[in-house]
Amino acid sequence: MSTETEAAAAPAPPAKEPQRSAGLPSWAVQGLVSLSAIVLALLVGAILIIIGDDQVQKAIGYFGAAPMDTVSAALTAVGEAYKSLAVGALGGWTPISESLTQATPLICGGLAVSLAFRTGLFNIGAQGQLIAGAILASYVGFAWHLPPVLHLIVAIVAGLIGGALWGGVVGLLKARTGAHEVIVTIMLNYVAIYLLAWLLTTSTFQRPGRTDPISPIVDSNAQYPKFGDTRLHVGFLVALVAAVFVWWLLNRSTIGFELRAVGANADASRTAGMSVGRAYVIAMVVAGALAGLAGTQQVLGTDLPLTDGVAASVGFDAITVALLGRGTPLGTVLAGLLFGALNAGGLQMQLITQTPLTLTTVLQAVIVLFVAAPALVRSIFRFLPKERGAGAVLAKGWNG
Repeated sequence: MSTETEAAAAPAPPAKEPQRSAGLPSWAVQGLVSLSAIVLALLVGAILIIIGDDQVQKAIGYFGAAPMDTVSAALTAVGEAYKSLAVGALGGWTPISESLTQATPLICGGLAVSLAFRTGLFNIGAQGQLIAGAILASYVGFAWHLPPVLHLIVAIVAGLIGGALWGGVVGLLKARTGAHEVIVTIMLNYVAIYLLAWLLTTSTFQRPGRTDPISPIVDSNAQYPKFGDTRLHVGFLVALVAAVFVWWLLNRSTIGFELRAVGANADASRTAGMSVGRAYVIAMVVAGALAGLAGTQQVLGTDLPLTDGVAASVGFDAITVALLGRGTPLGTVLAGLLFGALNAGGLQMQLITQTPLTLTTVLQAVIVLFVAAPALVRSIFRFLPKERGAGAVLAKGWNG
């Protein structure tokens, strides 16, 4: 038998099994990238603190004679500022409760944005949806008189309905006409803001005996119960329940599977027989309800009267919370807690060290900047591990 014949008759060697990537899971690597982004943001904040500190500027004047004075002044300025920030956010039960209070509406607002992300929608309208929910919840709170517990439940449901209707308009327009959700939500934000301003001038919403834009105080029966003498209320626990609900909806329900499928590839989902328009409407209705829930936490828990500043910047901060949380319920909760701590600690930092409160806003913006640019973070922290599999990007965290 010839050599060629023997080679042909010989059994083929077994195929090698594909090597499994030794990298960490995607969620773990994304968490490390987010933590690295926070560290970088703190470093940027430290530079800003040093630049704006009076003692550092004085020491720089004689840097050549005593360079260590400048170094010492810079370290002292950064250390005192961040120490006061930490104490103001975590230095005891009262600061912790204030951090949780600040985080409560951010979590619900962030969930509203995250859920839309997972369906392929960019919900910029959490601000308007929050205001719509706050209007209805506040009205039920001060105009209706119901027994305890029942009054609170009805007021919360009213807030959910208000936010759901405001978000549902966006989903319906997207499904029926193809109107871009970014444009529609931005315009509806303005509609909600000016609608609130007008309502607070009417006899129905204006507090008797007052001419400024403020509503009557919500009845005690419709208020979220508070924890002790702090501003922290049961709305925080409701926010955690909402996060669990969103997790269940996205990962354990048929509707959630359709939402994630549409978010991953709308054309493929349509080919598979799914109703993309229906998914858009459901996503925006639920997202609006979550934002409306944040509105109830403002007017039934934190700020009992309804004012034109009831939403503050919560609806817009919710976008950054969702970005930092990578569009996941757990990540959104953690990001909300972080931003709540920054907001609460920033007040203490300004009081003790005269560091401008706007520094916390800069920190939040820089954190999101680095989170949105993972390649930049990896170029700085080269020790960060790679994700399991190839081509993992930020959008995978939203749609995966």
